Amino acid sequence: MRTFLKANVAAIVASTCDYAFTFLMVEFAGIDPVLASIGGTITGGIINFIICRYWAFKVTGTAMVQQGKKYLITWAGNLLLNAAGVYVLINYAGVEYMFAKVLTSLTVAWAYNYPLQKKYVFKSIQ
Repeated sequence: MRTFLKANVAAIVASTCDYAFTFLMVEFAGIDPVLASIGGTITGGIINFIICRYWAFKVTGTAMVQQGKKYLITWAGNLLLNAAGVYVLINYAGVEYMFAKVLTSLTVAWAYNYPLQKKYVFKSIQ
C-alpha cells in the first residue's frame, strides 16, 4: 500500500507538470490541444520516471538504461492511450480539453501505468 501511495504522489507531481505544460501551450502558445497534451505527457513522463526510480519504488540496483528501456516501452503505450483518449473526448464527446486530459490521464494512470511500473519497469530484483 505504501508503494501505491508513493507512486500516486509521483504521478500527481508529474501530472501537475503535464497539465501545466498542456495549459500553457494551448492558452499562451496557441498549440492544438491534442498536440499540447502529447507534449505534456512527454514532460510528465520524464519527471515520473525520475521520481519513481529514486523515491516511489527505490529500485536503483538495476541499471538506469535497462529501466529506461522498460519505461520507454510502457510509456509509449501510455502516450498512445492518453493521446487517443483526449482526442476521442474532445472530438467525439465534445468535452473541454483540460477535463478530457484529466479524465484520460487518471484512467490510464490507475489502470495501466501503476500495474506495469510495479510489475515490469521497477520490479525489484531479489
